[in-house]
Amino acid sequence: MQLFRQTFLLFALNLIDAVLTIYWVRNGFATEGNHLMATLLDIGDLPFLAVKIAIGATAAVVLWHWGNLRLARYGLTLALTLYIGLMGIHLFTGLSAFGLVSESFIQDASAWSSAFFAAFI
Repeated sequence: MQLFRQTFLLFALNLIDAVLTIYWVRNGFATEGNHLMATLLDIGDLPFLAVKIAIGATAAVVLWHWGNLRLARYGLTLALTLYIGLMGIHLFTGLSAFGLVSESFIQDASAWSSAFFAAFI
């Protein structure tokens, strides 16, 4: 049962990410970082949402079906970690959009994160 909750959480986070991405992009607060998904978003909200849901559902079903494998459990943990981090980005985007976080803080955080990830690449 624990595996079902984790895969459902992954799908739910994927859906929340899709809806928030559409909202932020359509209101001019952000851009889609994935070029393929940005192209779909340029076509329209429905194609973007359909592909995003299809990818999320496929990933959740595959991870749930093969959840007995160690690699699948690691993949699920990694995907959940990434999506939870992505929700943090959506949170800061929202705080910035509503004027609760200054633009200079966002730029500083961007520079810090770029330097942090550059150390690993």
